[in-house]
Amino acid sequence: MSISTSVLSDMLQALPHLRPQLYFKASLTALSHAMEDQVLAATLEQPLVIASFQRERFYRQEAHRYQRLALRSNQIYVLSAPETDFTNSSEYYEKIAFEPDDALSQEWHLVVIAQNYATCLVCRESLGSLAKNRQLRELSPGLDMDAARRFEGIWTAERGVSLKAAELLFERILAYRPELAGKIEQARQRFGIGGRKIDAEASQQLSEYACDIDTDPFVQRLVTYLQASQYKLHKAYRSISAQARKERLVNSISTAIRRSLNPQEILKVAAQELGQHLGACRCLIYRAQATDTQAIIEHEFLSFDVLSLLGHAWPLENNPLFQEVVLLGEGVRVADTVNDSRVSGSKTLWQIVERFAIRSWLMEPVVFQGRLLGIVELHYCGENPHDWQAGELDLVKAIATQIGAALIQAEAYANLEELNQQLEALDRTRSNLIAITGHELRTPLSTIQVCLESLASEPDMPLELRQVMLNTALADSDRMRKLIQDFLTLSNLESGRVEWHPESLTLQECVDLALSRIRTRMTTDKLPEITTEIARNLPLVRADGDWLVEVLAKLVDNACKFTPPEGQITIKATRNNKQMVEVTVADTGRGIEPNRLEVVFDRFYQEEGALRRSTGGTGLGLAICRQIVNGWGGEIWAESNGKNQGSEFHFTIPIVEGSQEQKTSKVKSQ
Repeated sequence: MSISTSVLSDMLQALPHLRPQLYFKASLTALSHAMEDQVLAATLEQPLVIASFQRERFYRQEAHRYQRLALRSNQIYVLSAPETDFTNSSEYYEKIAFEPDDALSQEWHLVVIAQNYATCLVCRESLGSLAKNRQLRELSPGLDMDAARRFEGIWTAERGVSLKAAELLFERILAYRPELAGKIEQARQRFGIGGRKIDAEASQQLSEYACDIDTDPFVQRLVTYLQASQYKLHKAYRSISAQARKERLVNSISTAIRRSLNPQEILKVAAQELGQHLGACRCLIYRAQATDTQAIIEHEFLSFDVLSLLGHAWPLENNPLFQEVVLLGEGVRVADTVNDSRVSGSKTLWQIVERFAIRSWLMEPVVFQGRLLGIVELHYCGENPHDWQAGELDLVKAIATQIGAALIQAEAYANLEELNQQLEALDRTRSNLIAITGHELRTPLSTIQVCLESLASEPDMPLELRQVMLNTALADSDRMRKLIQDFLTLSNLESGRVEWHPESLTLQECVDLALSRIRTRMTTDKLPEITTEIARNLPLVRADGDWLVEVLAKLVDNACKFTPPEGQITIKATRNNKQMVEVTVADTGRGIEPNRLEVVFDRFYQEEGALRRSTGGTGLGLAICRQIVNGWGGEIWAESNGKNQGSEFHFTIPIVEGSQEQKTSKVKSQ
């Protein structure tokens, strides 16, 4: 059976003078409970009670009340659309299960009729409320929209209206349970339900049957429920206000993050906004990792007259609160530092509490994907401990999450900047590689080609000229071999493919080998005067002999290129204060501008430019020297007073402990 007509519509059609009002569900619940309490307060009266619930779940919330009502009267009727086990029955009172598509599933009815009073509540859920709640549930499935439901209908104490409502509901009950006709007829006869048309005048006359009764339970119920509703409303307003403040705070920090990728500015804004919002005496935000022993306070919010911590070294290693944060990966709070064993049991924390007057303490980690980035601390320095609220803790966690994302974002941006710089450097390297290799390879290849073509096409060439051609071709092929060898050497050093064979060496012997190699290469060129000065009792050094000779040879070769034949080159070696031997190759040549002392060790660096230099070379020699010296744990650097002021190249070599040479070597060679 399906009945689609609305009881409220039938009421308004039968009694045109009625004017429906708008009710929220909370109001209907208050009115219903008041009407039920009026029945429960009666002692001898056995009224008629008809209640219609939209769904079984709403009925289950009130089932215990209707069992109590059934003790007061045998004329109790409850209608509901079944969802689980609600069925037609007569156990405590009459249950009527109507079909889900019945119009009753959108209505809410309660009718109470006694000999000396009558009250009825007949409402229908607003169509706008149905559509709105359906949309809200789709957008937020977990949100409870029940309290916001709206109904249109009537609530009145007019007896005539109550009798008409009972008549319409009895018709609906009989449609589902015709076997109750006899019991319903008794109620009709007893209370005068049905039998004649009730108009406005008749309903006014019927309302005069009401007698003076004790309405105190009814009124008390309404007052109590309205007070409870007012409290809930006030609580809701406070929650909304707190949520709005939280959103404003999060938005302000999010705006700072969007406005700047500078982590210092972001942390400054976060500390100020969070500390001010939560009314803390002090708010600290600082960078920290799990293994740090201390942190420098760089961002702070201060309120009232409290001591500043800005610039202080904040202890972490012996801080039980910090260690607990690292261990648990979540925030730690101390409600009262005076009575907390973690504070009283730690000398470090107790000194901090006494010095900076901390009464309540909150420490929240800034974490991103399990990695600790920093800490947010809130200090309350009043005489009484601070009462932490759940909303405050949630807010601090939310801000810490925002800060973590901001720091990672800033870190990623910094890495991107570094990568861009590396890409630019690689691009410059590529350009230099193309320019230098093109020049260095093309020139000797052209010379070799000319020499070979001349030898092939001129069989009658004089023997002396033929020898000159061969020597030129051999020299340029050797130049190309050195170029390719430098590329391979630097590539192996940078990729870590070199196997080091450290041994105990006499520095003088390595210097002699390097000078011998230089003189062998430059047999046709006049070299500057080269002097070696090795300190007396210089200890043995520990390095790979072949690579040490290579460094010395390249530094001397570099000095020879930029020093005129009438100039001077000096090789010095002394022991410094770092358990190292410091070697210096000084010249009186062209010199280096102060702003280029670092870049001279870069790959392909050419002081005169890639294609405008007066000396040969690829610009790889000093880069190779740096890789070799770094390989044995030494340092290399350049010094110069500027153009035409000469240069000094220094590098260090580890010494062999307990060793020293027995003589001082001072050799001068031309």
